[in-house]
Amino acid sequence: MLKQRIATAIVIAAVFLLALFALNPYLFSLAMAVVVIYAAWEWSDLSSISGIPLRLVYTAALAVLLVVAAYVLGLSAEGSIELDPGRSLLMTMVPWWAIALLWVQGYPSSAILWGSGWVRGVMGFFVLVPTWSALVILVHSAQGEWVILLVVMVVALADIGAYFSGRHFGKHKLASSVSPKKTWEGLLGGIVVNVVVVILLGAMLKLDSRTWVLLAVMTMITVLASVLGDLLESMVKRHRGIKDSGSILPGHGGVLDRVDSLTAALPVFTLMFIYSGIQF
Repeated sequence: MLKQRIATAIVIAAVFLLALFALNPYLFSLAMAVVVIYAAWEWSDLSSISGIPLRLVYTAALAVLLVVAAYVLGLSAEGSIELDPGRSLLMTMVPWWAIALLWVQGYPSSAILWGSGWVRGVMGFFVLVPTWSALVILVHSAQGEWVILLVVMVVALADIGAYFSGRHFGKHKLASSVSPKKTWEGLLGGIVVNVVVVILLGAMLKLDSRTWVLLAVMTMITVLASVLGDLLESMVKRHRGIKDSGSILPGHGGVLDRVDSLTAALPVFTLMFIYSGIQF
């Protein structure tokens, strides 16, 4: 099982890096749209939508929303987008993730508010469309490939730090009703690991103090957002009574199981990135 997980992880990383650095921003955006559309297929099951025809309708609805988002962003093969509409589009997710935080904190009692299938279906739109929009905005920015890789690494390092610190020091449950294994000590470990990396990165790139501090703060907030994204999907899966969102990735489950942390981390980081004006 472990060998299978490692092999799958290597393939995922290789394919993602190839797409990120070999494709132009427009083609990368289209490739990520395919991934997000498949994630919508998985979310249709989390929403208790039964039957292939209805699940296809839900997935098609998400695809239409991505087309609308692409139009709002001004996405074109010419390799440019409209940043102001993108900023406005991402701002819509701020109240959504605030509500999601309250729902996660209040689970299982909060399920009375979001437990119905149609509400969970709408949740999927709020989760997936901003994620794709954030990727589009970042990949079209200066050094966009490296910025996206930075966000992915922040989330990965947070997971690694949380695993080891939680395993050795974890005593206080973070959200026992949603994900019993997560602890506050693990969360702190994930933040500490990332802060250390930011310090080293700042020294290597010779960043000025303002950029250094901004990047450290953005990183910490991104880690917190990634945990919320993870917990949200865990909450919905627990309510649905399933362990994984799918089985397309051997040893890992579904696409959503791999990107759940990024669904919150990417939009949150992108919004901060736009307003901070940081340049690498």
